[in-house]
Amino acid sequence: MRVAQREENQRVNTAGAQGVAPGVPVPGTAPDITPGTAPQPRRKVLVIDDSSTIRRTAEIFLAQAGFQVVLAEDGFEALAKVGELHPDLVFCDILMPRLDGYQTCSLIKKSPRFHAIPVIMLSSRDGVFDRSRGRLVGAHDHLAKPFTRDALLQAVQACLPCQAAGAALPA
Repeated sequence: MRVAQREENQRVNTAGAQGVAPGVPVPGTAPDITPGTAPQPRRKVLVIDDSSTIRRTAEIFLAQAGFQVVLAEDGFEALAKVGELHPDLVFCDILMPRLDGYQTCSLIKKSPRFHAIPVIMLSSRDGVFDRSRGRLVGAHDHLAKPFTRDALLQAVQACLPCQAAGAALPA
């Protein structure tokens, strides 16, 4: 019993040191598992954005909703992670260095192995042209930045079944 309490205290202290609010899963820590139940696999969401603020915001919102979140700074890094982890959903910024979001989305959608992964484009530009170009390369949807928690989770819910994180998404 003391060992479990010590581990919990260490996890909470580590979370506080990393600037994570209580109750928010700390990346790299195991989820709490009730004895006698099988752990539910968490759905993986890949967030690709060159802005650390956007990546961190999406990570917090998605982790609070029960998703496993994978982050990438650009399209090249993202393509490697798609191949390695096969995420259930991808959020992809449009304006990025080296490989932009349209190119990244197009490469994912052209792959026979990964074409079924829904891709949602992220952009501060929310015009008809940007939305249309995203659809042309295979994007499922478009989410304007900055986004709210509700808008992000509604976009996830539109792409993934309700059991996406093991339960209905919070309102």
